[in-house]
Amino acid sequence: MNSGQSISTVHYSLPTVYCPLLFAIVLTLNEEKHLADCLASLRWADEVVVFDSFSTDRTAEIARSFEVRFVQHRFANYAAQRNAALDAASEVSADWVLFVDADERVTAELADEVRGVIQKPGPVGWWVPRHNYIFGKLTLHAGWYPDYQMRLLKRAHAHYDPDRHVHELVRLDGAEGFLQNPLLHLNYETVPEFIVKQHAYTKYDAGILHAQGQRARPQNFLLQPLRQFCWRYVALGGWRDGWHGLRLSALMAYFQFVLYRNLRLLQDPKGASQNP
Repeated sequence: MNSGQSISTVHYSLPTVYCPLLFAIVLTLNEEKHLADCLASLRWADEVVVFDSFSTDRTAEIARSFEVRFVQHRFANYAAQRNAALDAASEVSADWVLFVDADERVTAELADEVRGVIQKPGPVGWWVPRHNYIFGKLTLHAGWYPDYQMRLLKRAHAHYDPDRHVHELVRLDGAEGFLQNPLLHLNYETVPEFIVKQHAYTKYDAGILHAQGQRARPQNFLLQPLRQFCWRYVALGGWRDGWHGLRLSALMAYFQFVLYRNLRLLQDPKGASQNP
C-alpha cells in the first residue's frame, strides 16, 4: 500500500433494540414479615415500587433498605389501590407492570419468562399461575392450582374495574395470555388466619349476591355446602392431598353455609337470627 493512498472507512450503525421497562409493584400494609424476601425476588425488574397504605410497622424501613421507590397512598379498596398504582407507573413511563403481593415470590424461571414475553408483540395482559402454600403445605388440588391471577399488564392497555372492590377484575384493551411458571404464594399460614379471611370474603360475596337480587333459600344451607365439598374433594382431587385436602374441602364447604347465612342476614336482618 502506498503511503499516500487514502483509507476509506465505513461506519455501521447498529439497530437500536428497544427494551420495554418493567416495573414490579408491591401493595403493602404492615408487611414487615414478608416484604424483604419478596423484594429480594424482584431484583431483576427495572424498578420496584412499594405502594404502601400508610403502614405502622417496619414496612417503610425495609423498603428503603432495598432502595426501591416507596409511595404512600390512602387505601379505599383493592381495585382503587391498584388503579392508583398503575397511574403512578404511568408518571415514570413504565411500559409493563407486574403486580406481586408481599407474601408472594418470583422465581428465576418466572422472571425469565416475563422478560421474554414482554419483548414480543402479543397479549397485553398475562395470567400467572400460583403455587399456594396453605398451612405450610404446597397445595395442588381442591381448586388451589393453577389459581391463575392477571398480574402482568401492559400499563397503557389495562385498568381495574372500580366496582370490584375485592377479587379485583382487570379490564384489558387487547388480548390475554397464560404464563407457564408459577408465582410462589405463602397463603394462609394457620387455620385461624384462614377462618378470619374467609369470614371477610363471605360477607363481601354475600353483598354482591344480594345486590344481584339473589336470595337465600332453605335448601341452599344444605345443598350448596354439599356441592362445594364434592366439587373440591372429588372433582378437583382434594382427596389426593389426604387429610390436608379433606380439611380444606370441609372448610370451604362450611363457608358456603356462612355465605348463605350472611345473605339471609341481608334479606332479613331482624328475623335471620331465628333461622339457619
